[in-house]
Amino acid sequence: MPQTQKNVLIALGWYDHRLLQGIATYATEHKWHLASHSIIHEKVIPWGWKGDGVLAWLAAGDDLADFVVSLKKPTVDFSMRRPQLPFAHVVLNHEQAGRLVAQHFLARGFTNFIFSSNLDNWSQDQRGDGFVAELEDAGRGCLWLRWHNAKENTRNGSDWTQRRKWLLRHLQGTPKPTAIFVANGSLAVEVQELCDQVNIAVPDQIAIVGIEDYLLPIGGTNRSISGVDTNLEEQGDQGAALLDRMMHGGSMPSQPLRIAPARIIVRKSSDIFAVAHTGVSRALNFIAQHFAEVISVDAVARVAGMSVRGLHQAFSEHVNCTPGEKIRSTRLEAAKRLLAASDEKIESVARQCGYPNINTFFIAFHKAAGTTPGAYRKTTRRGI
Repeated sequence: MPQTQKNVLIALGWYDHRLLQGIATYATEHKWHLASHSIIHEKVIPWGWKGDGVLAWLAAGDDLADFVVSLKKPTVDFSMRRPQLPFAHVVLNHEQAGRLVAQHFLARGFTNFIFSSNLDNWSQDQRGDGFVAELEDAGRGCLWLRWHNAKENTRNGSDWTQRRKWLLRHLQGTPKPTAIFVANGSLAVEVQELCDQVNIAVPDQIAIVGIEDYLLPIGGTNRSISGVDTNLEEQGDQGAALLDRMMHGGSMPSQPLRIAPARIIVRKSSDIFAVAHTGVSRALNFIAQHFAEVISVDAVARVAGMSVRGLHQAFSEHVNCTPGEKIRSTRLEAAKRLLAASDEKIESVARQCGYPNINTFFIAFHKAAGTTPGAYRKTTRRGI
């Protein structure tokens, strides 16, 4: 007997086309029925809907959450706003996103760090926790600017103006150069606006990375801000797959499934090496320009005007890695960018990133990334 077609409700209190694309791809492959009225927002609730399962993003409003609970169907929630509800959860690994940004800044030699959040929000807290933890692991501290706890936050209707004054004061007062990780994309744009307002150079004096990329597309604004690709299409795909298992009798997992961020989309706002040591700065720029060529640590030392031993010591102090490790990580990050953003053959990617042959590339990539180049591309190409 043929299996009955599954009828799935998509109940979103927060919308992003990439999440829907991941869901839609899975639904097409598994011949689900997604009714035309099933993609909803919090104020449009289809009372009386009958079906097999629900994919939800339960945001601030209670009406949508109450409705989904009333259905008593297998449900996957893409948020953790209501962890007490009897639903499975598939969410971004926000802590890992914070760690990824910290690694990005550390690799560029920054020693002063800020995390800026504006809400008492679980996802912002986890992003900040990961950022701070990664910096502490590297022996660095971080100033966490929490607007929701600031005494200037009077909540009397003038918060926007007060918040910008408060944030600008911290931006002006911080030692330069400083790396700032901002809790979301719109706030990252605001930080750059404030820096422009008072002639703080970005990224020379303050480097910026935001979270999410949908507010920061190339050409979409006059900004060029680095952002974390949160892998939303993978989140949609994995959420749909989990719901499928549950609709077929599988048990609900006791812990959230956390989706790793895909990468940092590096743009002008953080693409700089903030190193006061002249030799290390020369070496870093040489590696950035010539990583695709056959270069040795000896060659890097000559460009830096230092001995190999002195270069190793200076890298350890200022960059927290060896020159050889920096060459390898630069090649790997370039390979990740090409795999994610292009359809070039893997052999071509390997050649453009300085790997002598594809076998060497596969071994190095798997050792560093924990997956193959092909598998990495399959995951990160979603939504691009």
